[in-house]
Amino acid sequence: MTRPTSRDVATAAGVSQATVSLVLGDKWRGRVSERTAALVRETATHIGYRPNLAARNLRLGSTRTALLVVPALTNEFFARVYTGAAQVAAEHGFGVVLYPSPDGTGPARDPFASARAALDGVIASSMAADALDAIGGNSLPLVMLDSDPTAHTAAAHVNLDMADGMRQTARHLLALGHRRFLHLASAVDSWTFHIRARALADLLEAPTELRTVRAPLTVTGARTALEAALTTPGSTRPTAVICDDDILAAGACKAARRLGLRVPDDLSVTGFDDLALATAVEPELTTVRLPAEHVGRQGMTALLAVLDGTDWSAPDIPVELVVRDSSGPAPRA
Repeated sequence: MTRPTSRDVATAAGVSQATVSLVLGDKWRGRVSERTAALVRETATHIGYRPNLAARNLRLGSTRTALLVVPALTNEFFARVYTGAAQVAAEHGFGVVLYPSPDGTGPARDPFASARAALDGVIASSMAADALDAIGGNSLPLVMLDSDPTAHTAAAHVNLDMADGMRQTARHLLALGHRRFLHLASAVDSWTFHIRARALADLLEAPTELRTVRAPLTVTGARTALEAALTTPGSTRPTAVICDDDILAAGACKAARRLGLRVPDDLSVTGFDDLALATAVEPELTTVRLPAEHVGRQGMTALLAVLDGTDWSAPDIPVELVVRDSSGPAPRA
């Protein structure tokens, strides 16, 4: 069987092909009656007509497709970003292709023979702007999420207030009497983690103590790094561990238990992201909630504005500290 065409729709509905084109192209208002428009749509559905998107895209010079580049699919945060972006895209007749970069935050490879021919624009989450060069970062409209806002190759930026998230965490722990801190920092070299470290360093000045230990972004890596830090001869044990991510915080809690320390009685632990993991561990994590779906929605909204030739900017998206059972008063000396 051959695929139904717009001519078949016109014949079955008893209208001209021009009328079908107006209705199915959503340009009928003021030119075709609502009754006729409804008839055309019902007829198209009944005979199984589907528009030839390839031909339409060639005619319009647009694919109505955006690429969302993320460093990995193993982190729930990026899945939620995709969900938000796809919701806005669907409302505007766009599709979103999710592309986990094979090299993480490093330079991403072009997933197509030519991204410039297959895409209308690129959204990149937690990547460096120059990592998108192979995909078309210099020629395709690029929106950066959770990335350096000074990168001039991007047409728009959408950022969370990461620095404020760290400040909320530190102030919460200071109010509980903590003065000796360990920052369990992600070993991933990216703007989002640099900005968190800078916010902590700016706030936790003398007479408080702040020590930084880097760890791979895995539970095992975090556990191993913190165990080593807490058993270093001659070092003063911190009373609170501030982690760059909930995954690191889960590893920190495991390290504490292996060393016979109680969380939070002996050692408070905080995370960042508010992943599902945060309430799956015991005790449940005090962590910074990041509205990832909102980031995705705003990212797609920004790309649509750029494609429409409109300047786009917005303040950083607020984040919220969620206090649970992994943080408590500093232990008495």
